[in-house]
Amino acid sequence: VITEIHLHPPSPSQHRQKRQVLLFFKFLARKEEKKKMRPILMKGHERPLTFLKYNRDGDLLFSCAKDHTPTVWFADNGERIGTYRGHNGAVWSCDVSRDSMRLITGSADQTVKLWNVQTGAQLCTFNFGSPARTIVSAGEDAVIRIWDSETGKLLREADKESGHKKTITSLTKSADCSHFLTGSLDKSAKLWDTRTLTLIKTYVTERPVNAVAMSPLLDHM
Repeated sequence: VITEIHLHPPSPSQHRQKRQVLLFFKFLARKEEKKKMRPILMKGHERPLTFLKYNRDGDLLFSCAKDHTPTVWFADNGERIGTYRGHNGAVWSCDVSRDSMRLITGSADQTVKLWNVQTGAQLCTFNFGSPARTIVSAGEDAVIRIWDSETGKLLREADKESGHKKTITSLTKSADCSHFLTGSLDKSAKLWDTRTLTLIKTYVTERPVNAVAMSPLLDHM
C-alpha cells in the first residue's frame, strides 16, 4: 500500500533540459507558422478582374479588369507600381515581353495597345473595326471551312489537294489567331494561314494524330 508520495525538485541540469525542450517546440511552432500560406490582398481595381499575368522573372504581376485600367504590381509584397491608362472598355487580356519592357493589352473597345512597362507610355494602338466574326471548322470529311458566325454563310474552304486525306481529329489556333494547326488520322499535322487558308507546313508522323498543341513561347508544335 502506497501511503505517501513526493516529487523531488528538479536539479539545475534538469531545468536547463526542460527549457531546451520548450525552446525546441517553440521553434517548431514558428517553423510551421511560416509554412502556412499568407495571402496578399491587392486593392486597386474598381471593377471585376478579367486576367492575370506574371512576367518571365516572376517579380511582376500584371492585372486586367473591367475598369479599363491594366495595373502592374510587385509580386512579392503586392505593392501597386503603376497603371496603364488609355482604354475605353474592359481589358480582357494582356501579355508581357520576355525582357519585361513591353506590355500588350486587348480591350472591349476593339483596340490592342502596346505600352512601355516602366513609364506607362502608350507606344502604339491597333484598331479593329469589329470583333472577329468567323468560325473555323474541320471534321470527318477532312475539309477545313471558314464561316461567317452571324449569317452562317460559308466564306471559304481549304484546298483539298493540299489538305488532309482522312478525318481531322483536332484543331488549335495560335495566340494571335494568325494561323492554326490541325491533326488527322492520315498521320500528319498541318499548319495553316487563318486569313487565306493557305497551307504553311505539313508535319508527317508514324501514327494517327489525335491531338495537337502549339507553344505560346517557342516554335514548337
